Formats: sequence, C-alpha cells, structure tokens
Amino acid sequence: MMSDKIYMRVGEALVAGGPAGTAAEPEVAIGEMSGPMGTAFGTLLGDQVKGHSRVLALLNTDVMIRPATIMVSKVTVESSRYTNILMGTVQAAVANGVLDAVRNGDIPKEKANDLGIIVSVWLNPIVVEQKDLDHRILFNIHREATAKAIHKAMSHEPDIDWLLENQEKIVHKYFQMGLDGKL
Repeated sequence: MMSDKIYMRVGEALVAGGPAGTAAEPEVAIGEMSGPMGTAFGTLLGDQVKGHSRVLALLNTDVMIRPATIMVSKVTVESSRYTNILMGTVQAAVANGVLDAVRNGDIPKEKANDLGIIVSVWLNPIVVEQKDLDHRILFNIHREATAKAIHKAMSHEPDIDWLLENQEKIVHKYFQMGLDGKL
C-alpha cells in the first residue's frame, strides 16, 4: 500500500513570451511540514541573507496563502525598484499560482495546512530597465509558471522514461555542442 504522505516533490517550469524581463523560471520543492520540508522551510525563513531575502507568498499584506509558501530570489536584489517588483507583482503572482495549483487539484486541498512550498524565483534583472513595464503581463507569466512548476512537481514530470527516450534529442539552451565536440 502506498503512503499518501508527500515527503518532497521537486519541479521547474519556464514561461516566456512577454516583453523583455517578464519571463519566469521558478523551481519548487513541495512537502509535508512534518518532514524535511518543514526543516528547510523554517531554516530559510529564519536565516535571512542580504540580497536574497526570503518572504512568504502573500495575496496582499496580512493575507498569507495555504499551503504556506516561501519565495527565495535566485538573483541578488540590489535596487529598490527590483525589490518593489519582486515583492509586489511577482509575490502576488506566486501566491495566486499556488492557489491555482490547489484549485486545479495538483495540490490536495485537504493537505493545504500540512504542506510547505519553497519557490526559487527568477526575475530577470533587466526588468528594472523597462520604462513601461506591463505589470499585468508580468503577473500572468509568473502566476502561470508557478502553477506549471507545481503541476510538474506533483506529477513527476518529465518522467524517467521520457527523459531516457529523449536524452540525446534535448539541447541545453546555453550549452550547444556540435557532433564534433566543439561549441
């Protein structure tokens, strides 16, 4: 008999296609707070690092979501404009993406108080250079990417058979080596 306990699931997603700086590439870890996820979550929340603040995903100030979700920036935060975008538009997008994953059934609703989620957020630093940043597009992309990463984590995607079958067909975007072994 299989346990319904969710120790830890990991996933990632990339959603792009918007204006410069709006692409999202979250990485997520999801698990029961009574296991290693709880330790990781508590450690992250209590061990703040300059330039990589850890904050809870909120719908708005004073409205934390469930499952409890902590955001960690993959990019060193160095400007107040970047901070405001990350801790405003993107934070709300991540919170909504988590709730979308519950609504879609990727996260069991009955486990909403037992699970914790860590979301490593990638927000392109060039976002601060965009004069007329469309926050709605930025919000939608990060919301979709969060829900997609959670779906992939909870569904174990891509699965090992697909990976083994497609291993030689996939070319990493930043490592494109020719058949001769040269870049």
